[in-house]
Parts: sequence; C-alpha cells; structure tokens
Amino acid sequence: MSEILNSAIRSVQQSKAAWCRFITGNDTGTTGSHQAGFYIPKCASSLLFDKPGVKGEFKEKTVKVKWQDDFTTESCMKYYGQKTRNEYRITRFGHGFPFLQDDNVGDLLILAKFTEEDYAGYVLSSDEDIDEFFATFNLAPDETNQLIDVAGIVKPDVKIAHLLKEFVDLFSDFPETRQMAQGARDCFNKAYSVADAMLKSKPDEVLLNWVDTEYRLFKCMEEKVYADVMTKPFGSIDAFVQMANEVLNRRKSRAGKSLEHHLADIFTKNELVFEEQAVTEDNKKPDFLFPNAECYHNLQFPADDLIVLGAKTTCKDRWRQVLTEADRVDVKFLFTLQQGISKNQLKEMHDSRLTLVVPHKYIASFPQEYQSEISDLTGFIQMVQKKQENLPKFYLFT
Repeated sequence: MSEILNSAIRSVQQSKAAWCRFITGNDTGTTGSHQAGFYIPKCASSLLFDKPGVKGEFKEKTVKVKWQDDFTTESCMKYYGQKTRNEYRITRFGHGFPFLQDDNVGDLLILAKFTEEDYAGYVLSSDEDIDEFFATFNLAPDETNQLIDVAGIVKPDVKIAHLLKEFVDLFSDFPETRQMAQGARDCFNKAYSVADAMLKSKPDEVLLNWVDTEYRLFKCMEEKVYADVMTKPFGSIDAFVQMANEVLNRRKSRAGKSLEHHLADIFTKNELVFEEQAVTEDNKKPDFLFPNAECYHNLQFPADDLIVLGAKTTCKDRWRQVLTEADRVDVKFLFTLQQGISKNQLKEMHDSRLTLVVPHKYIASFPQEYQSEISDLTGFIQMVQKKQENLPKFYLFT
C-alpha cells in the first residue's frame, strides 16, 4: 500500500465529507471541452457548502486544498444557479497543476473536507491503489461521483432491501464468490422484474445494476459476519491488523471474480458459446474464450473466429496481461469498469491490437477521437453472435 493511498484513506476517514470520481477527458480538456475545474454533482453539495445552493443565485468561497500531502492550492468552490445553470464546481488550481494532464485520465480523484476552508486532495493512478481504496470503503466502481459513505451505512433501495436481508439470513459466513454473485443477480432481477429479454436488449445497464447490488449485498453480509467481532476488544495490534487485512483482501478478491461471473451469466443468456479460464499456450488462462478450448487447439478452426476477452475492474496497469494469453488470436478484447484512460494508453492499446469493451454510459468518459474504437457490451455480444451464427455446429458442440 503506497503512502499516498494510506494518507487518502486516513483523510477520508477523518473528514466531515468526502467524494471521489475518475478524472475524465472533459476535466483535462482532451475531449475539446473548455469547462472550468472539476464538476461536483448536486448530491455532493455538502462537500462544498454548508447549505445547498438556491436556484437563481451564484455563490463562491475560497478554500485551501493540500494535494498529495505535498503542496497547497487556494481554490474556489462555486455554485452556478443563474439562468439555465444549476451546478457546482471546484476551480482555480494555478499554473502547473499536475493532475490535469492527458495521462491523468482514468486516475481517481479524491477530495476530503475537514472544515469549511480546509481540504485534502489526492489522485491515485495505479490499479492496485484504486482497488485498495474501493475495497476500504466497499465502493463499487459505479458508485463514484457521489459522497463516500465513510460510516459504511447500508442504504439499498427499499424495493430490494428485504430481498438482500433474506439472502444474508441464509448464511452464517460468507458464501463463495459465485454464490454471492448469483444471489445479487437474483435479488435485483426479482425486485425489478428483470426478464431474460432485458439481458439481451440492455446488457450494459443490467450488468452495472448487478455489480452495484452485489456491493450492497456484500455490505449487508459484512455487517452480519463481523457484528460480534466489532463489539469485542482486540487482544493486540497484530490481531486488529490481521482482521483488517482479512476484510480488505476478501473485498478485493471478490470484486474481480464477481465481474467475471456477471459477464458469464449475460453471455449465457445471450446464447453465446464460450469457456471460462480455458487453457491456451503455456498453461495461460484467458478469462473468456469464444467458442472454447477445443476449437482453439484445433488448428483447422479459423483463427479469425476465435475471440478472447479479459475482464478487469480497472485496467490502467493491467491491460497488457491480456496480450499474451492466446497466441492464435490477433485482436483481443478487454472488458473494464474503468472510466476514462489517457490518449497515450489508448494509442498503445490500439497499436497492440487490443479493443476495450466498457458499459455504454462510460464511453463518453474516454477521449473523443478514440470513442469509436471502444465497444460497449451490447456491441461486443452482437459481434460474437455474428461470428458464431455461421460456424459449423460441429466446432461449437463437439
């Protein structure tokens, strides 16, 4: 765990209010936008002011933000409520501010409020640090751009609350990851009457809802499993650290595998033929191989009809891992929940013949000139279906 990550976690835990989101091309100007500063959603207005802005007024205040425990900016918190505008922003970072460059796209921006005038700001760049931060506060990647629930209070939708409780009541300890993912899907599908047809018409939307629901379910499970532990004193610092590491490691290991389980269910419901963790060369195991390992190792099977998809919640550092997982496949795909990546990395991916697949609503967070090269989940499924509909059934089912 890096020192900056440690400081960011500590600052959020000690703050009056805290917020995070991924830095996008709109923030850095790489999409052609000339907006000022970082946009703050209305749901996080308490991060800026003690009272929400009133439509028709403009207000601002100067604050000090200490960045990375290193340097301080005198920045401006603003509410624009005049005419058609109704938004909050933090602006004025000064010349040479280091976190508004193209390479910062996809980094995690964190802001913690201590008083009305004093803040701490952090930017996390590595996948490991971002994952650790999310695990510490049990945040789903889609739960950014809102206040961080520092107290860990579970606030699921009323419609689904009783279903989550019913699932938790079935267990005295954490179920295995696949069972937890299935439980989250069942709870969401039952609460909102999600039929298989919706998994075909709106897979991007359904996937994100499943991911968010599982994070909520996991919070409920943690509250039950660790209830007795948290009411008793720890015998030593080592015992406390061991328990904290157990909690964080469970959160991190669950998140990555759960994404694979949710994708697999969507692929199955869309009638795709695929294999998870199929063995290719040198005992390498891509997350998804379409159609399967038997076809892959059959040299008579057309290489152009083989598809490899990796699945990673964040991918700023990890995307290169997918490149070596199947020698027969020239163009590889990577599904990620990462919101935004720099132009330099996207060019590297393009040159390495790697295509990103992201939930449809995330595409707008990537630099505009690369958006046409990024697929959403719906487009990826349609591409696989087109390849598989013309394949001899012998290859698919023997």
